[in-house]
Amino acid sequence: MALLMISNLNPDTTEDQVKEFLGRYGFPAYDEFELQEGDGTRPAVTLTFHAVDEAALQHFVPRIHDVFWNGHRINALVLRERFN
Repeated sequence: MALLMISNLNPDTTEDQVKEFLGRYGFPAYDEFELQEGDGTRPAVTLTFHAVDEAALQHFVPRIHDVFWNGHRINALVLRERFN
């Protein structure tokens, strides 16, 4: 299982847009989508991939990290599970 956080999103970004964006860059399908609103100006999403490990997901991150998308330069980061 692996977790991906994509931050600095446009506040109007939808889950369908995220799914389409990741598909364009060859990402595997995620299993869970969780919106992290923060103060609402630069929300983030946390995506859970049950069938993908951290190393495999890390391979995809450079494809989208620091990409200008939907009016914002996004950040992508594979999160580590603290309780393995």
